[in-house]
Amino acid sequence: MSENASSQRSRRESNEGGGGLARTDSFHLFRYSHIFAAAVREVLEVRLLREATELPLTLSQFHLLKLMAVNGQHQLGEVADFLGVSPPAATKNIDKLERLGLVIRMPSPGDRRAILLSVSPKGRRLVRDYERLKTARVAPVLEGFEPEELEQFSRLLERFAVALLALSPGGDGFCLRCAAYLAAGCPVGEVRGGCPYEKMRGGRQVQLGREEVP
Repeated sequence: MSENASSQRSRRESNEGGGGLARTDSFHLFRYSHIFAAAVREVLEVRLLREATELPLTLSQFHLLKLMAVNGQHQLGEVADFLGVSPPAATKNIDKLERLGLVIRMPSPGDRRAILLSVSPKGRRLVRDYERLKTARVAPVLEGFEPEELEQFSRLLERFAVALLALSPGGDGFCLRCAAYLAAGCPVGEVRGGCPYEKMRGGRQVQLGREEVP
């Protein structure tokens, strides 16, 4: 066998089954996807939350607080669905937020047995403080990129997320719990026939493409 034919065979065998170049590309993709996700969580979520407040909040509890601040009153069942926990576990989270003065419970006008949850003025101030810190912290990073680069990066992230979600087996209720970053064209919705959070809200208005806390 000639050296050229042997080389071609080696390349062909290495690329079969997703090997060779595919393995190299996926290694860098997974590596920097993990680094990016971890950096966002650590730098723009965990540390900023600790700067914004000394209250003992978990990220999930803060995400819930932010979602409620943007989208208004929620029922306990909606809180459980958003957190992906049982109603008793959701109640523990709400109890904590209420003790910290961040959430208010009130009876539903249409059903006195049902309880509605809303964010207190203190809770709204916390969410606004966090958002101001986040905007200031990320500003110098964004200045290092052209607007076109940021737009392209966002679109590529969206395409990759949709492609990954399309690989996941079906199932209603799967939600990414996107921490109030709600917008038309939810990636889950594109492959599952609608945003699970919007369905969970049962037709009540959902604020899309807005982070500002009223």
